Amino acid sequence: MLPVVGHGPAVPGGLRVTVRQELVARQLDEQIAARYPVGQRLRILDAGMGQGSRALRLARAGHTVTGLEPDPALLQAARESLATEPAGIRERVRLIHGDGRETGVHFLPGSFDVVLCHGVLMYDDEPDALLAGLARMLAPGGLLSLVVRNAEALAMGPGLAGEWAGALAAFDSDEYTDHAGVKGRADRLDTLTATLAGIAAPLHAWYGVRVFTDGLPGDLGLPAADELERLLAAEDRAGRIDPYRRVAGLLHLCGVRG
Repeated sequence: MLPVVGHGPAVPGGLRVTVRQELVARQLDEQIAARYPVGQRLRILDAGMGQGSRALRLARAGHTVTGLEPDPALLQAARESLATEPAGIRERVRLIHGDGRETGVHFLPGSFDVVLCHGVLMYDDEPDALLAGLARMLAPGGLLSLVVRNAEALAMGPGLAGEWAGALAAFDSDEYTDHAGVKGRADRLDTLTATLAGIAAPLHAWYGVRVFTDGLPGDLGLPAADELERLLAAEDRAGRIDPYRRVAGLLHLCGVRG
């Protein structure tokens, strides 16, 4: 059983995974609390839900969650996790084989109060079209939550590791290779800000995620509970203020549907 840390429990996985999921969860809860009355049950779409950890957390909080996932193996893992939950939680979760580009097939415009797209844009060839489709799913005043790789921080990893050729190349590139060896595309805050304005879901708030821990090995385990709490507190604070958040490995952007 992983230790309970501040806002909520640490999630299974290495330190990098725990930091990302815990910080994004805190930030998302903060934005939801600022926009909706306490106790209101929201309609949430998680596009590219992975193994369903976000969907289950939100369902446990009382919300109705629809998860879209194109990878059959990840979708099956989500179904297996859901099957272990109490009936009341299972009833609040709907899992669909599909991706964010197919929202018009499955749902009517304005069907959701919150739409999540976390860790998806970096692997999509047409991100603007994907975002426009997701924004159409939002009810007026709805929240669009994006987690993307930060293009302005791509040189940080190789630079801190003393890999100078890689650091120099990263300054002029939006491409990177993740810890699994998969190539992806990073995004810039200014570009996404303009995109969100163009799809009628202008940027409302943004955070940095993994300012200090993004360059750590993917298999690094969790420290002791008290040390993990301090680490998360430092990451949480850095992710909210300049200049630190601008060099975070990931960005969490929240747009609001006009």
